[in-house]
Amino acid sequence: MYLRATPRRNRDGSVVRYLQLAHNVWDPVAKRSRTEVIYNFGREEAANRAAIERLAASLARFLGPEAQGGALGGEGFSFLESRPWGGSYALDGLWRRLGIDALLARKLEGRRRDERAERVLFALVANRALAPSSKLAAARWVSEDVRIAGLPVTTDDACYRAMDWLLEVQPALEREVFHSVASLLNLEVDLLFFDTTSTYFCLDEADEPVARNEYGEPLLGDVEQPRNLAGFRTYSHSKDHRPDLPQVVVGMAVTREGIPVRVWSWPGNTADSALIGQVKEELREWTLGRVVWVADRGFASQGNRRLLRRGDDHYIMAEKLRGGSAEAVAALARAGRYAELAGGLRVKEVRVSAQERFVVCHNPEAALRDAAVRERMLARLEEMIAGSDRLSATKRAELRGVISTKPGLARLLRTTAGGLLRIDAQAVKAEEKLDGTYLLRCSDPSLAAADIALGYKQLWQIERAWRDMKQVIDLRPVYHRKEERIRAHVVLCWLALLLVRTAENACADSWPNLRRELQKIELGSFAGPAGSFRQRTELTPTQRAILARLELAEPARITELAPAAAS
Repeated sequence: MYLRATPRRNRDGSVVRYLQLAHNVWDPVAKRSRTEVIYNFGREEAANRAAIERLAASLARFLGPEAQGGALGGEGFSFLESRPWGGSYALDGLWRRLGIDALLARKLEGRRRDERAERVLFALVANRALAPSSKLAAARWVSEDVRIAGLPVTTDDACYRAMDWLLEVQPALEREVFHSVASLLNLEVDLLFFDTTSTYFCLDEADEPVARNEYGEPLLGDVEQPRNLAGFRTYSHSKDHRPDLPQVVVGMAVTREGIPVRVWSWPGNTADSALIGQVKEELREWTLGRVVWVADRGFASQGNRRLLRRGDDHYIMAEKLRGGSAEAVAALARAGRYAELAGGLRVKEVRVSAQERFVVCHNPEAALRDAAVRERMLARLEEMIAGSDRLSATKRAELRGVISTKPGLARLLRTTAGGLLRIDAQAVKAEEKLDGTYLLRCSDPSLAAADIALGYKQLWQIERAWRDMKQVIDLRPVYHRKEERIRAHVVLCWLALLLVRTAENACADSWPNLRRELQKIELGSFAGPAGSFRQRTELTPTQRAILARLELAEPARITELAPAAAS
């Protein structure tokens, strides 16, 4: 069935075209096909043409989006632009599957907020995962470079308003996202890893100190004799090796699957040992069952261990090998037979306390690396002190002071009774005994020594989370100066990492690889006399496999069909 135009020449020489709906039928007598007119539309005039367009649009709506593409994909349509769609489509699907959109929509009810605030927040999260940039650049990215469902355009002011609202709903958001993620992804939350990092700001001066509570949050109003005065961006020990710049401290809790379940922000001078109480208390409010906490040696103070034991929880912590506790010294000195695990890791349990267990771990490959590093340090130290005997006592003291600022070298140096600088052979021998060794302290009496060692080895999940937060999500640079905006930026990065890690676990591939493949799904825009529509590129087998692993339906081939209005 088709539409045909039949011309007719009038006596005055003008040509009139008549429109007919026709189809071909087979004539068995003549043994050929012939044309049969089903309906005459009359002369090709504006009114009749508009009726045909309305009929075509009605048929297309009845047949569905795929048929609409066929109806509109003929002559007269111009290609306008193409935007990447696959990445935002996949992230939006995970965002909705985890229930974050519904949660934010509920929080919007009854508020005098832009109803698109949820879409703006998703766009900012998607921007962190796909093309990290400032909020001004993110607004342009949404409006010009990508397709975000339900948000054709936005502004930087809308982005800032959405970030302010995000802080208002942050406590409820974190709690409900945790329960939703734990349920939908079947997370094992019996083992939680916690660690902190710092992120610096290229500023000339730190923020002005303000009164803060025990959680590092600013206190409003006048406070008499505040116990804690600190700026949010302030100087302290930098894990990024930039002590010359102000920083903030960021903490994160991660499951054994690598899913980040919570994030915190503190002033830049907050010590790691002061944070574990707040983290434990806030996560306990989420009615978690019995949890084993895993942390590095920076959190291994007696007070932190006591806090983690509350509520029948337990911990696995690394213990400092040098200058550690008396129990650590006794554990390292205790003889015993090692048990070998998969991957070459060797473990042995030693009993030096009735309340805690100590597991000594030895990695032969790490031992070789430690020995090689020490040889390089010894060569450097020998080069530094070569010829120092000819220096004056004052100059040797200055050189000794320079070496003391490098802890790795200072451990291997001794000063003779006469003030001469020498390699400390006993210190070198003591270091050799520690090659490839680390010591774990555990409070759980039911875990096997192998499980304790393997549980601690999974701490790499949070190291990987920090690496991705800084290198894939681009936590830094932070284009904000207000404390509340910086805190909101950290929450956006956490949500982006949550979606990224969910996709990686489902597809067993890295996010950069997934992003590269998904962003090849483009959405083209077409327009013509009959209307406009958008059509995606054909999906490759790899793209279909990714969407299937994410449990997402394939995106519609034709979207946003808009027939031209009748004139």
